[in-house]
Amino acid sequence: MGFSLPTDIRNRPVTVIGGGTLGRRIALVFASAGGESRVFDLAEPVRTAAVEYVERELPALAAARDGGAVGTVRAFDDLDEAVAGSWLVVEAIPERLDLKTTVFGQLDRAVGADTILASNSSSYASRLVIDEVEHPERVLNMHFYMPPAQNAVDLMSDGETDPAVIDLLLEVLPTYGVRPFVARRESTGFIFNRIWAAIKRESLAVVADGVSTPEDVDAMFAVNTGSPAGPFRMMDQVGLDVVLDIEEHYAAEDPHLPEGPRQLLRQYVDAGHLGVKTGRGFYAYDQH
Repeated sequence: MGFSLPTDIRNRPVTVIGGGTLGRRIALVFASAGGESRVFDLAEPVRTAAVEYVERELPALAAARDGGAVGTVRAFDDLDEAVAGSWLVVEAIPERLDLKTTVFGQLDRAVGADTILASNSSSYASRLVIDEVEHPERVLNMHFYMPPAQNAVDLMSDGETDPAVIDLLLEVLPTYGVRPFVARRESTGFIFNRIWAAIKRESLAVVADGVSTPEDVDAMFAVNTGSPAGPFRMMDQVGLDVVLDIEEHYAAEDPHLPEGPRQLLRQYVDAGHLGVKTGRGFYAYDQH
């Protein structure tokens, strides 16, 4: 059966595959319009934490934005149950291409004929994850940043995405409080992340070269830009393991990129200091 555009969107759930830092935030966004968000994750502690996060943050988010309403969130460890009836499934698993390719093949077989499949990958084009997909016309990149504080979303075709899918998302996503932007051609890092990668990489290089410290770089960044958080705070929020995976991917595409930033990240990742989620990264965090 071929793909068709989803209908009756307001009465159907959105499923997020992966309940980590970004996955739970994506689920929060989709629950803030009064509907049902679902989180699939094989790890019970992750599922529990994701549901607790959404339920804690949802009332304030729904009250703060136009058209907001408190929806529901449910967690699943069975993929077929998690995606049943969903109009949209967003993959938010670690940045490993082999995992993503397998997951998209599983999703393509499990979902209904009118379900859109999106990858939240921050560095891999969706063209790279469709080797096991029968219906690439429903697959695309839908890259979130750090919602609900940073609400821009990149949309990018896998090269075979039905243009009507992108048109539909441009219309529907703003009703969930996010702003979609279309990458008009394939681009590693999409739109803003290409710019952010250069800032992040040079910030790491300044510290790796012994020129400054994370604290001073962030403080100067705040003074000069007015941003409430500098590059190192933001990397801690994302997770330094994720940041390293992204940098390794960029370096694989461009061997001329400097090694120093990745060496610095590896020191922290090898020590288990991954940022907010472990209580320590470039900064220390209270886990209670």
